[in-house]
Amino acid sequence: MYATISNFLKKFFKQNTIFKYGFNISPMYRRSTGKINYVSEDLLKAQVKIPITYRNKNYVGSIFGGSLFSATDPVFMIQLINILGNEYVVWDKEASIKFKRPAKQDAYADFMFSEDEIKQIQEQVKDEQEINLIKEIKITNKDESVVFAEVSKTIYIADKIYYKNKRKKK
Repeated sequence: MYATISNFLKKFFKQNTIFKYGFNISPMYRRSTGKINYVSEDLLKAQVKIPITYRNKNYVGSIFGGSLFSATDPVFMIQLINILGNEYVVWDKEASIKFKRPAKQDAYADFMFSEDEIKQIQEQVKDEQEINLIKEIKITNKDESVVFAEVSKTIYIADKIYYKNKRKKK
């Protein structure tokens, strides 16, 4: 459903605008209490803010760990789906979070890919048909001086034709 709506909206809006507001109005993402603050036009950079509110404050007054984790969960995958295009299959495969200290103030996470990294992904998938990409981010305060948590994401990326043929064999 989200992909269909996004494809329709591309006729009227820039892709980064759809990305930002699509996330921010999506009921599934709103429940995480995260908010996409910024998305670059090329979608290579995105920033999430996780404000501390009554909706995500835990028993000891810090941001609930589930909010930190869920606010960061889908971003890399959706970034790559939109950057790489329809010739690729992209799935979240694995994720982990290491809590470093309580988040008693607004938290932020920056999601970044470089153009070289995207080219490398495309070349690697061309050679190997499928890969597992590991991306790591830090959830920090606004000026990045305090790290609240570190998130590691494993993202599966495959050539779409290879993936379909692989699925048929199962």
